[in-house]
Amino acid sequence: MIDPLAEVVLLLQPSARFSKLVFGASPWRVNRSDAGQPSYCVVLEGGCRVAIDGHEPIELISGDFMLIPAAYGVAMSSLVPPPPGVETLAPTALGNNEFRIGDADSPIDTRLMAGHCSFGSPDASLLVALLPQIVHVRGEQRLATLVQLVRDESRGQRPAREVVLSRLLEVLLIEALRSTAETTASPGLVRGLSDARLAAAIRGMHAQPTRAWTVAELAKEAALSRSTFFERFNRAVGVAPMEYLLTWRMALAKDLLRRSEGRVAEIAQRVGYSSASTFSVAFTRHVGRPPSQYAREEQVVTDDT
Repeated sequence: MIDPLAEVVLLLQPSARFSKLVFGASPWRVNRSDAGQPSYCVVLEGGCRVAIDGHEPIELISGDFMLIPAAYGVAMSSLVPPPPGVETLAPTALGNNEFRIGDADSPIDTRLMAGHCSFGSPDASLLVALLPQIVHVRGEQRLATLVQLVRDESRGQRPAREVVLSRLLEVLLIEALRSTAETTASPGLVRGLSDARLAAAIRGMHAQPTRAWTVAELAKEAALSRSTFFERFNRAVGVAPMEYLLTWRMALAKDLLRRSEGRVAEIAQRVGYSSASTFSVAFTRHVGRPPSQYAREEQVVTDDT
């Protein structure tokens, strides 16, 4: 069976960048800018408050895991933050990627592990748009174990380290994303897949991207009326059904072009377009460059790295 979630994660090409262990002594507050980088956090003891890009703060307690596929502004604080206007000193490096934050004379009441990963795909922003903005999972020990494995592997210099890290991060992302289907997820692919009716339509799009899908045909796959399907898909996934299909086709096309998997006309057929010219127009409108130019430039970038 086609697994849309696994397909998206594999195309993202996640890799580890940095992980750290943070010891917090309340009260404390930190703000940072991540420039759209994916990050994660697991609370090992105590708790904290996290606000992402102006969203309402979320309280994390021991055992909670948070994944942010693309954040630009992150504010974190102890559960009881410092009074307004009171600044917290910068985290103190303890060595071995461990940091302490808060008053040096106050007892440590929070331990958390935080890290950044990166997505190797030049198409990352397109694919991230299919995911929830915030993934918050409570009480999943498997996630804490996976994060610990990522941390241990990233600190060592064992053979095949990069291969192991990339596989661990793929598992971590999939586990986090599918776990959130059982909780409250923001609109995105995960929430769509948690709805059995919508999942049937999404799997159909991934299994047969070349098919000339219409909203009516997708609604039939979902065993829903056209209007009910359209409204339900929009609410759960955050985009219209045909926009999701276009996004997925463009992601596939970009991957095929980067890997020189055939000429433009052949790739057009493999992603559901009857002619190279129709595909070129759609691709140029969506990506900002004609497919032939995109393939030429992205292959050069790949060869140089």
